[in-house]
Amino acid sequence: MSKLIILLITEFLEGYLDTFGDKLLNVVSIALYPEKVMFSMNVGGFDDVSKIFLEFGISMIVLKFLKKGFETYILWTDGDPDAEPVGLLINFFRAMAIALCFGVMYGWLANIIIDGTDRVLNAIGLSTDIDFSSLLARIVNGRIFYAVFTLVFFIVYLILYIQFIGKGIQMLMLRIGLPLACVGLMDADKGVFKTYIQKLLQVSLTLLVQVVLTKLAFTFMMGGDSLWGLAALIMGIRTPRFLQEFLVLPEGNGISNIYSGARIFQMLKFAAR
Repeated sequence: MSKLIILLITEFLEGYLDTFGDKLLNVVSIALYPEKVMFSMNVGGFDDVSKIFLEFGISMIVLKFLKKGFETYILWTDGDPDAEPVGLLINFFRAMAIALCFGVMYGWLANIIIDGTDRVLNAIGLSTDIDFSSLLARIVNGRIFYAVFTLVFFIVYLILYIQFIGKGIQMLMLRIGLPLACVGLMDADKGVFKTYIQKLLQVSLTLLVQVVLTKLAFTFMMGGDSLWGLAALIMGIRTPRFLQEFLVLPEGNGISNIYSGARIFQMLKFAAR
């Protein structure tokens, strides 16, 4: 009976690995550039959508610049009419520059995440490829407990893989909508732009941590440490909630914002060591 169960699990995992193949660990590109993956599935047009939102965002920035200038220096109903208009001009050019150059800056961010992930993996010796054929052979020659545990491991990883796809879609939405968020730079408190960039940072750091934990989980699994591998996967699934405690800025409390910023700085300083 146990041999039959092991055979069924092996057949299931062979189909599982044949379906996903190299996609299992190629999660960085899925999360950073999901439009490339969707293009291979005949779903495209995201470049045109980005251009539409860019044009709309620039138009909104110009309108808000004219509105604030008119209400401040002509109607005297908004802001300080005695203040130098250079401040308004600086905010205008800053919003325009970020909206127009964000595509290039995102490329830099993506390269930083990819390079940072590779360097972390190399530092802890996790840069080798995973040989799934040896894993399947170990299941066939092993006991039913190892086979069942391996099945649970891949089911949990499927949940994490779906999270990576969700992160990719979320990142794509943030990229497309950033020109509209730049309208907030026309305000003294930066409006929604501050929270928007905070969310972008949270998604980026979450991706980096999850990729490392995923590779670590597979390394443990290939080494026979199934419990450690499953624990690493579960931690990968819980990473967004864990980082949210540090990276989401509370609203309406300046002291809390300063404290959260200090925690972020400490985390980045520790990671840079």
